[in-house]
Formats: sequence, C-alpha cells, structure tokens
Amino acid sequence: MNIRPAAVADIFYTANGTELAAQVSDFMDADEVTNIVPKALIVPHAGYIYSGGTAGKGFALVKKLTAAVNKIVLIGPCHRVWIQGLAIPDCQYFETPLGKIEVDSKTLNELVKFPQVTISDQAHAQEHSLEVQLPFLQSIFDQFKLIPLVAGEVSEDAFIEVLEYLWGGEETLIVISSDLSHFLDYDAAVAIDNKTSQAIESFEAGSINSDMACGSAGIKALLSLAKNKNLHVKTIHQCNSGDTAGDKDRVVGYGTYAIY
Repeated sequence: MNIRPAAVADIFYTANGTELAAQVSDFMDADEVTNIVPKALIVPHAGYIYSGGTAGKGFALVKKLTAAVNKIVLIGPCHRVWIQGLAIPDCQYFETPLGKIEVDSKTLNELVKFPQVTISDQAHAQEHSLEVQLPFLQSIFDQFKLIPLVAGEVSEDAFIEVLEYLWGGEETLIVISSDLSHFLDYDAAVAIDNKTSQAIESFEAGSINSDMACGSAGIKALLSLAKNKNLHVKTIHQCNSGDTAGDKDRVVGYGTYAIY
C-alpha cells in the first residue's frame, strides 16, 4: 500500500476539502489566551460535530511551532482489529481531502527493531483515531513527516520504550489520540471525566484505565515520560457529546490536554 487513503471522510468529517479547511480553521480560532507551547497533546477523536471544537483548542496551541516542528508522532488506540503491541503501516503517504502527508519511512524502519512493534496495514486501513487528527496537522504545518502508530495490547513499559525512542527535541511533536468515558449518562460521565482530568494533571498514570479513556495506554506512557522529564500538564478543554451534538442519556467524554 503506497497510500493509505482517507477511510472516514464523510463519516467523521466532511470529504469536501474546501469545507474541511474552513471548519478546521474555525475550530482552531477558539484559542484561549495562554503562553503554553506544547511538546505533546492529548486530543479526542470523535466525529467533528462532537469533539472537533475540543481538539481544535489543543491544536491551536501548536500554531506557534510551525517553524520548529518537522516530525509528528501520532498514536491512537486500534478500534477495528485486535493487535499485539504497536502497529506501524507499510505505506509512504496518508491521504485526506486536504492532500497527502509523507510518512517518515526511515524512522518506521528503525522501529521494527522493537519486538513490540509490528507492521500492519490492516490495523491502519480503517482506523479513525489517527485520521481525524490529520486535517488539523495539515492546516498548521506545511511540511512535516508523520510517524503513525496504533496501539493494541501492550504493556506500559513496552509503550514507554518506544515513545522514549521517538521523543526527539523541538523538531518533534507528539499527539496522543483518545476519547474519555463512553456511553454513560451525562452526570456520570462528567464525574468520571473530571476524575480522569485530575489524574492527568497530577501525573497519576496508574489511576487511569481503559474505562476512563480508550487511549489510556498512550496517555499513561506519555504521562510517565513527561513526569520523568519534569514537564507540566494543563487541561485545555473538557466536555462530552451531550454538550455538543448528542443527547445526555448516553454520552462520550472528550478532553484536550497540553504537556509542556
């Protein structure tokens, strides 16, 4: 597979490139006044009508990094197939309605030395947790190489080992894709999502589980590394689908967090 084509355009977001560019720009215009310059973001990956505004508030912060960043590590949970460890694709480009993004093939070839990393186009083919982040990144950065991984059953230590290898310097931005609680009523979701946000801000990786965040493995690995590197975490925005485009009987939670 030379190009991994868009799989969820017209499902999670519009397939019209002009409309998509405008929508993503609008999401990122709602920036808070802050001096935070992130090394990493945790952002949600639902349909844009549900979580695009929350994700946009985080991506707005990395507009300041356009001159420095040329590599983006993008990691999300694998929803469609079961995999052991972390999976990378065997392709040269990812494509969205905004165009193609070059994959950092050199770095991906280096990752196969880790036993917890496998090559699986199947794991990436229909995966939305990475794809929905790409239009934001394309709207911010003119030139960058993508390092995409999806996570399956993987230990925290194994995840940390790979993320540490990819950490890099100011040229590398790390994006962890995760929603929060799933399919609770509104009040229950708010309660558990508040608990999750508190755990993230306190670097309490051990208290976060998959019921609290579908991308908990990536969040925990990121928090463990960030804590060791004496970084900080700030909740940028938190809401759920009951606040955006859904009813309040069965909601999904969303949060954006900056690690800096």
